Amino acid sequence: MTQHGTDLKATAASVSLGRGLELRSPVILASGTVSYGEELSQLTDLSRIGGIVTKAISLEPRTGNPPRRIAETPSGMINAIGLANVGLERFIAEKAPFLRTLDTAVIVNIAGRSIDEYLEVVSRLDQVEGLDGYEINLSCPNVKGECMIMGVSRDATFEIVSELRRITSRHLMIKLTPNVTSISSIALAAEEAGADSVSLINTVVGMAVDYKTRKPLLKNVTGGLSGPAIKPIALAKVWEVYNAVKIPVVGMGGISSFSDAMEFLVTGARAVQIGTMNFVYPDIGEKVADAIESHFSAPGALPIGSYTGSLIL
Repeated sequence: MTQHGTDLKATAASVSLGRGLELRSPVILASGTVSYGEELSQLTDLSRIGGIVTKAISLEPRTGNPPRRIAETPSGMINAIGLANVGLERFIAEKAPFLRTLDTAVIVNIAGRSIDEYLEVVSRLDQVEGLDGYEINLSCPNVKGECMIMGVSRDATFEIVSELRRITSRHLMIKLTPNVTSISSIALAAEEAGADSVSLINTVVGMAVDYKTRKPLLKNVTGGLSGPAIKPIALAKVWEVYNAVKIPVVGMGGISSFSDAMEFLVTGARAVQIGTMNFVYPDIGEKVADAIESHFSAPGALPIGSYTGSLIL
């Protein structure tokens, strides 16, 4: 089981993502929408869900992009936060102690400007207790010239995952971008290099404008589109990757209900991440997790594992 829950009892909705990452529920809260968990823990019971993915951590602190950096769009939102975060030192000193108290899996999202930065962050976090794995962000669309460059290259993805696999025995989840010609090719490179799972999709590159002022709404001009608007894209990409790799797929993109989560499971996801809707309903993860548990606990229900990729064509 996870470092947080060696005493966790399996439930009807428990799933395994491999390399010791066992989840009591397939519901995970996505990076960038739960900060480092402390604020959200006051609004929902995080022990009811499978896990959380922290806000991205980089070697040095970042202020992110200048405002305005968030705008609502039809059925979603567009953001260009720019991976603002407290940096590795403050994360270890100020955030990790609280994360160790959580009765759920803790996955740390990691971003960097170079392979060396990714390796430095993972190497130092490997000495921190209470972390269950890393989500390697190779796909942020609103930080120019950084992780996105690696995430759109099969060779670069293979290289960085290979190097990370060499230095850590913790679970490696690789976050994939939909902004590529072949997402399955990138997923295969991650798998071949030693990834334990892949998560997808990250946000879709988008733009919002005000025709009256003839200006973009975001200072960064473009940003990452998320929310229900991207769910059809996400489902298609999850299906493509599920049929290409053997490692677990973690699906995300516009999940806002029990039925949305179930759609991702039958399409090929072993677990799901809820993101944008956390801003609207802070307890959405708990509610979806409870609904999934009730569904698979019902008399005569099939095991949750039988739903992964069970789409009937």
